[in-house]
Amino acid sequence: MKLRSIVLAGFVFLGLAAPQAAAAADDYPQRQIKIIVPFPAGAGPDQVARLLGQHLQEAFGQTVVIENRAGALGSIGAQEVARAAPDGYTLLMGTNTTQAANVAMLKNLAYDPAKDFAPIIRTTTTAMVLVVKPDFPAKNLAEFMDYARAHPNMTAGYGSGASQISIGQLQSRGGLSVIAASYRGVPQAVTDVMGGAINLAFADFSLAIPQMKGGTLRGIGVTSPARNELTPDLPPLSEAMPGFEATIWYGLLAPVGTPAPVVNKLYTESEKFLTMPSTREKLASVGVIVSPMGPDEFGTFIRSEIARWTAECKAAGIEPQ
Repeated sequence: MKLRSIVLAGFVFLGLAAPQAAAAADDYPQRQIKIIVPFPAGAGPDQVARLLGQHLQEAFGQTVVIENRAGALGSIGAQEVARAAPDGYTLLMGTNTTQAANVAMLKNLAYDPAKDFAPIIRTTTTAMVLVVKPDFPAKNLAEFMDYARAHPNMTAGYGSGASQISIGQLQSRGGLSVIAASYRGVPQAVTDVMGGAINLAFADFSLAIPQMKGGTLRGIGVTSPARNELTPDLPPLSEAMPGFEATIWYGLLAPVGTPAPVVNKLYTESEKFLTMPSTREKLASVGVIVSPMGPDEFGTFIRSEIARWTAECKAAGIEPQ
């Protein structure tokens, strides 16, 4: 009889849990939502987060704030979200760096990208541009390769996992000798390229395209495996360095344990925003391509990306730090 009572109580609990979870989603959100961007203001993930955050704010009728927590290849901000309450009020605009490459790049990563987060939606994909000053002696990819071979030990700045791996690929796939310089974020590295403090950097499209159009940077090539629709005049770096690739992506995540109805509500509203024609135009203007994935598909994708970026790190000769 006692066992029967326990079993019945369990069914009663389960029967009540589903309606309560649904009710929680119906009531969500009831206060401010915070999206943490683990990179500096102005970087690609920051721009996407601000556009998405504005839409969520209008859709939900609650304030959505964007907070930048840059440093340690994005791991500082990602760790903060991993440790936050799983209630849907603290979210992460993660990237291939925070959710994949950091597994191989940081020795003591304080979070598990695959286990400590509830994926909501992959938002966008993009690539990077190898950028130099407008007066750099090489004007195209072929000239750059010749110049780099004749002038070893140029300084290349990085501020993300993808940019560091790309510098590694200059050496492993291009046979070039360069000195890698670490920055708090890609924008700072790009600033030093324009100021002449370093020779080159790999910049997100969101940073590179406006500067190239303004004449303050010159693009040499892109890290995507083929010519990109946003930069059709630039060749892929793989034309001169076979196998060179660094396709990057951004996505929204919550702490693991966030109720599924809340995750689904965030996904539904985010997907609605991303599939608007006007959104595609806005995001293209900041250098990213809309590429949504739902929660389950995004979770599977992250696990596959951990394996891919780990292999890329090894191929580029990058040791975890």
